[in-house]
Amino acid sequence: MTSPSSARVLITADELADLLAAEHPPVVLDVRWQLGGPPGHGEYLTGHVPGAVYVDLDDELAAHGEPTDGRHPLPSLEALQAAARRWGIRPGDTVVAYDGQGNTAAARAWWLLRWAGLADVRLLDGALAAWTASGRELATDDRVPPLGTVTLAGGGLPVLPFEDVAGFAASDGVLLDARAPERFRGEVEPVDPKAGHIPGAISAPTGANLDADGRFLPADVLRKRFEDLGVSDGTEVAAYCGSGVTAAHQIAALAVAGFDAALYPGSWSQWSNHDLPVATAP
Repeated sequence: MTSPSSARVLITADELADLLAAEHPPVVLDVRWQLGGPPGHGEYLTGHVPGAVYVDLDDELAAHGEPTDGRHPLPSLEALQAAARRWGIRPGDTVVAYDGQGNTAAARAWWLLRWAGLADVRLLDGALAAWTASGRELATDDRVPPLGTVTLAGGGLPVLPFEDVAGFAASDGVLLDARAPERFRGEVEPVDPKAGHIPGAISAPTGANLDADGRFLPADVLRKRFEDLGVSDGTEVAAYCGSGVTAAHQIAALAVAGFDAALYPGSWSQWSNHDLPVATAP
């Protein structure tokens, strides 16, 4: 199975339009979502890439558990497979995901489907804004595709389990915190019970992966960014955020730069709900 750094991560609006006009078009997923809501389905109905299916991040890209599990635990493989079939995915399909801004939510779908074993999953670079900037029209239907037949296997991308996080952060591995710098420093915490970060983690805000138009920075620029944070070809790397959503975006950016990384799914929302050390230094 290909690693994320050896697979193609991004697709342009022009490339997506060409694929949509082909004999076997890709499955397109609209993953508009924002922390605290409202749900993105209303935005989807006001206009989306033609043929796109709406994906509910909270209900389809996450499970629900106790606070000690984190806010967005990974869904079971069975639940994810059922959702993927509802989206119309068949074996061998190309899947393209996007959201309303920067793909920070859509990256969760990208990561989950790659983890589940799909080989060709892309992010629409620049998200929905790139599609509209290209002059192409939007659809307003609420599409329900024919039921797909894909079978998901799991294990396609590495995961850093909760019980291994402390040891990883204390070792030679690089643990990247994808949240905003002020949350990393513990100056504010709008959601979770404690402020700060996992001891040993390095601040690497997700927003720094993107240019002013919400597109990923060029691969060489991203590579330099991560090298400056201590990442190299021989380094073990993992990423976390608030609840395992934007950390997937960090892993996508690392893949664009040529690096593989593991996801800590529980992220800060899980860590801060346990009696564990918290760091607040920059």
